Amino acid sequence: MIKEGDTAPDFTLPRDGGSEVSLSDLSPAPVVLYFYPRDDTSGCTTEAKDFTALLDQFKAAGAQVIGVSKDTVAKHDKFISKHDLGVTLVSDAEGDLCERYGVWAEKKMYGKTFMGIVRATFLIDANGKIARVWPKVKVAGHAEEVLAAVQAL
Repeated sequence: MIKEGDTAPDFTLPRDGGSEVSLSDLSPAPVVLYFYPRDDTSGCTTEAKDFTALLDQFKAAGAQVIGVSKDTVAKHDKFISKHDLGVTLVSDAEGDLCERYGVWAEKKMYGKTFMGIVRATFLIDANGKIARVWPKVKVAGHAEEVLAAVQAL
């Protein structure tokens, strides 16, 4: 997994609404890049709603919030519409970005082992460096903790 102080791997990926987003185009704004397993599951929905609820405060601090999963853009659009989300969601359908950030890993659930996205968040500073990493995120209170870190930059 990428560590604090590392240079954030750049990317250009399709986003909700049909356009693309590139990390390098967002510079020098801080970026909250959060990886989540799947659209419209309970934890992922809660996390996206929590970030959306605080989005004005993230913007006031100059930060962009981007969610990443392997879901398609069409699924992202439905997810956003269904839950009135305000965060940007990008599709890493091939899993390249997940691999580069080290969040594609072996997981276990109900006695089964499988590969999937480990919920993790990365705060990227204005210089493109990883300022903070939250590995294996627990959703409750997470968005607030990330906001506090953004405001402390």
